[in-house]
This record gives sequence, C-alpha cells and structure tokens, in this order.
Amino acid sequence: MKLVVKIGGSILKDGAPDVNLINDVKDVFSNHKLVLVHGGGDEVTSIASKMGKEQVFITSPDGFRSRYTDKETLDIYVMVMAGKINKEIVSTLLEFGLPVVGISGVDGGLLRAERKKKLVIIDEKGRKRVIPGGYTGKIVAVNIGLLETLLNSGYLPVISPLAIGSEYEILNVDGDRAASYVAGALKADNLILLTDVEGLILDGELCREISSTQLKEKLKKIGPGMITKVYAAIEALEMGVDKVVISSGLRLKPIISVIEGEAGTVVYRG
Repeated sequence: MKLVVKIGGSILKDGAPDVNLINDVKDVFSNHKLVLVHGGGDEVTSIASKMGKEQVFITSPDGFRSRYTDKETLDIYVMVMAGKINKEIVSTLLEFGLPVVGISGVDGGLLRAERKKKLVIIDEKGRKRVIPGGYTGKIVAVNIGLLETLLNSGYLPVISPLAIGSEYEILNVDGDRAASYVAGALKADNLILLTDVEGLILDGELCREISSTQLKEKLKKIGPGMITKVYAAIEALEMGVDKVVISSGLRLKPIISVIEGEAGTVVYRG
C-alpha cells in the first residue's frame, strides 16, 4: 500500500516528531511504501520574530489564512523549513534506524508551481483587496519519477513544502496541498493528514465519515484552521487517491489507528 502522511507543525516537538509517532512510522514503513510531508509554520514565525521580521498573515475570500511571503520572509521560510525542520526530522528518524532522505519540493524539481502574481484578500474591515502575490505558488506538477526512484530503492522521503516556479524562483506552498498533490501523483491508497485535533468537527461533533460532495456543501461551516486540510482532501480524491483521513497525530499509534479505521475523519470520493 502507498501512503502519504502529512505531519502538521503542531505535532512536531522542537522540530522533530515524538517517540510515539516515530515508532508508528517505523511499523508502517516496514509494511508499506511511505512518504512524509511536514509543516512547521509556527517555528518559521518564531524564528522570523527573533530575527526582527514580524510575519504578516492574510485571509482569502474562501477563508484560507496564509503567510504573506515577501522576499525576506521567503529566505527565512526556506532556511527553517528545508534546513532546520527537515534536517531535524531526518536526523531523528535516522537515529531510529529508518532509511530517510530529506528533500524539499525544489530538489529535483519535485514540486513545480505557478507563482501567484496577485492575491485577493479580505482586509481588517472585511473588504476585498488585491495585493502583489509575493513568493507564493500553486502546485501544477509533481516529479513522480524522483519519488518512485526513492521508494523503489527502499527509502523514506521526507518532503518540506517548497516548490520551484516557472522562472526557477523558490516558492512557498501550503503543506497540506503539497501532500495532496504528492498523494495524487503517486495515486496513493491513503492520504493521512495528521494534526492536533481528532478530526473534522461539524456542528459540535466529530465527523467520522463524509463524502467529498457532502464536504463541499459544508465548506462555509469550516474554520480557517481546518479549511486547507478539507480542500487538500477534496483535491487528493479528485486526483485519484482512494481515501483521505484527517486525524490526530498526538494519539497512540496515529498512523496505524487510521489504517485500521479506529481514528479520524474519513473523506471518500462521492
């Protein structure tokens, strides 16, 4: 079985996964082909602040909250994501005997993206405004050959969410969407989005199962903390992934519990 697992920054401790998650990754990797995609936006924000570069966050009309990535922010983002966080995860997993290769979406042209020239945002007064796009990208292609080479050679790829633009500029891309496109290109059996909550909460209750069609009808009820995962789930299913599960990475055996149907919100095509 092919699995893509997104590890949200909220479940990384000091940039690395905890022992429970690591042991779970080991067990899963022994039986399946596995790709990890990581986040880490909070650490980017923290380090940027220490460097005197306060981060600006914007909200789109669809409810997406994202980091505004000017050139200085991009430099810090690359340094922390592809450098500090990625290599901390890799070194930790290597210590536990896993054959890990840490790469960003830039390496080998793994993730190709179109740079967003303009962004439509909702300002603090609730008005729509158009601002320059900065260094944010929308993924358009995945170098599937690189991933398959690594997987077929027995490696565990750990990917940081960066992409290369049409003019070979480095771009910031959303981690959940990066995982979605990787899973879609691999035609993964499962995309698992691990976060710090048990799954998708609708009308005050944990939703255990929902179709992509039903999910689209409930988008207005979903808050900014979950909306990117929901869109990532829908996109992955449309690209051929069999099943997407949003679940907690803090529970015991977070990946195996999802595989065994014991945890999270299952989103299925339909």
